[in-house]
Amino acid sequence: MAANYNNSAWFYDLLSRIVYGKALINAQVYLLKHIPSNSRILIVGGGTGWILEKLTKLHHSGLEITYVEVSVNMMTQSKKRNTGLNKVFFVNEAIENVALLNYFDVIITSFLFDSFTEQTLQRVFNHINKSLITKGIWLNCDFQLTGKWLQQVLLKSMFWFFKTLCNIEASRLPDIKKQFYQYGYECIARQNFLNDFIVSEVYKAP
Repeated sequence: MAANYNNSAWFYDLLSRIVYGKALINAQVYLLKHIPSNSRILIVGGGTGWILEKLTKLHHSGLEITYVEVSVNMMTQSKKRNTGLNKVFFVNEAIENVALLNYFDVIITSFLFDSFTEQTLQRVFNHINKSLITKGIWLNCDFQLTGKWLQQVLLKSMFWFFKTLCNIEASRLPDIKKQFYQYGYECIARQNFLNDFIVSEVYKAP
């Protein structure tokens, strides 16, 4: 049985604010300023869709967004968001089951890869990577370990909670940055949040 966040959809955003304050939101919003006008964007694992409204505040029109989310309940909430005059295509499916073309100018993956084992990460990353055009931009934010003991405590608690409730497969953080460097990406911007526990990175494709 694959991981699915249906069980947590109704309280996911509230829980994140209780545990992390505004850090998860700020980390994702930081990335949005790097999106050019009239971009074709792939959002993978968009959750409840609040990011769509943040995008609309920056670009009221001109964007073409493909929004992929596996959870039915999360997708239901996402479809209610204000997207302005932007075109949004909602795909309720696991990203690895979605046929992707080499088409997108921008990819957004926020707190997606931490749910995967190393092996699954490699497979999913390769699948998504094929959809980004040459010199395209990949915006990614996720957790990172920098040696601080509280990070380990929070991470272990998070894995236990979501493994129990949502059946995620991971029990430790995979090496996400390694995937970008293996594929020749260049990190052109980076910002840490929540005492370095969260990192937002802007990568440029070769």
